[in-house]
Amino acid sequence: MIRDPYEIEPLAGPVDATVVVPGSKSITNRALVCAALASGTSTLDGVLLADDTEAMIDCLGALGLEVDVDRTVRRLRIRGGAGTLPRTTAALDARLSGTTSRFIAPMLALGDGPYRLDGGRPLRARPMAPGLRALVELGATVVEESEPGHLPVSIGGGAVNGGEIRLPADLSSQFASGLLLVAPCLERGLVVRLDGDVVSRSYLDMTVAVMEQFGARVEQPDPRTFVVAPGGYEATDVHIEPDASAASYFFAAAVIAGGRVRIDGLGLNSLQGDLAFVDVLGDMGATVELGSDYTEVTSARTLHGITVDMGDLSDTAQTLAAVAVFADGPTEVTGIGFIRRKETDRIAAVVTELRRCGIDATETDDGFRIVPGPLRAATIETYDDHRMAMSFALLGLRAPGICIADPGCVAKTFPTYWDALDGLRNPRAPGD
Repeated sequence: MIRDPYEIEPLAGPVDATVVVPGSKSITNRALVCAALASGTSTLDGVLLADDTEAMIDCLGALGLEVDVDRTVRRLRIRGGAGTLPRTTAALDARLSGTTSRFIAPMLALGDGPYRLDGGRPLRARPMAPGLRALVELGATVVEESEPGHLPVSIGGGAVNGGEIRLPADLSSQFASGLLLVAPCLERGLVVRLDGDVVSRSYLDMTVAVMEQFGARVEQPDPRTFVVAPGGYEATDVHIEPDASAASYFFAAAVIAGGRVRIDGLGLNSLQGDLAFVDVLGDMGATVELGSDYTEVTSARTLHGITVDMGDLSDTAQTLAAVAVFADGPTEVTGIGFIRRKETDRIAAVVTELRRCGIDATETDDGFRIVPGPLRAATIETYDDHRMAMSFALLGLRAPGICIADPGCVAKTFPTYWDALDGLRNPRAPGD
């Protein structure tokens, strides 16, 4: 068992590594929903097997949908229910997984119910109101058992057959994605219209791309409107690309420690908007090479501070915070006010922990500003947030005395993170 707190040992020299990261969490959970609702049996290769995806697998199993797991090769075989839920009632535990709770909730409107959906304490604190209101407007029965707009809830189907729904888009794209994922299984299909500033637009594009892999028909007459035709999903075989958010830590490691990091299987054709993180590193001075099926980042002689809107790649904002500490001037991140309602208030957490390390950091309305400076030894609080642990560990690659509290929280999306980070000391190419 890894010690807690976990001290990061600085690297002795530059990095030169080809790193293997797990499959995309976002694609895995979307593909799991599509496969579970499809006609026939689908195979997903290269999946992420971590707490967030295990939560989805367990919820699907509780609904009577069969998912066979081959952990050796990271493969799932899913026997779809053709748009129906085999079990008429069930108790579902989404653990700490936002995608699971927000994707499963609309699925429950396809069955009889009632189905009870709950999660761990941190997930209960995260908002669910926009998605739950939309289900009620579509005809589902939703009973909120505790604080309004939060888990736990009981959901039943009934008269849900599709139509049109308006949804606020400034809190999380996951509510719209959840509705889109079930839309092909509704008798009348669904029109989803988004109001307000659309956050994390790239995740909606990902949702549509995964749906279309399973045969769904989605039209977008304008950037805020999605028209999904009825007709269901057809089983298919899908290979899940590496997780771009997880890759960001290793691209950042190359920039922070010096040297080069390459990740295969993640390139120009990626479905993940978070791969744009390498463009941000490029703006700071790094050299970026994007191939059809690989990405490589090489450190810069001088790392420049920048101002950048990260609204479309917010899961990498904490990674950039770690990089910004080593730049030649201030960095300001904007457009991410909504991440205050993630696993924790990520803006406040970043600023608090950087200050603990002696760095001049300040909150803004929609982001943070970081002034580079010398780091002092500190134990970083992680707030039950896997991304706080993984991003702040990068500081320890250059500065001694950086320790990570509750290092086990990385199991949410990257159970082998500490081994992968330590592998930068003795890199081996895949297959060596």
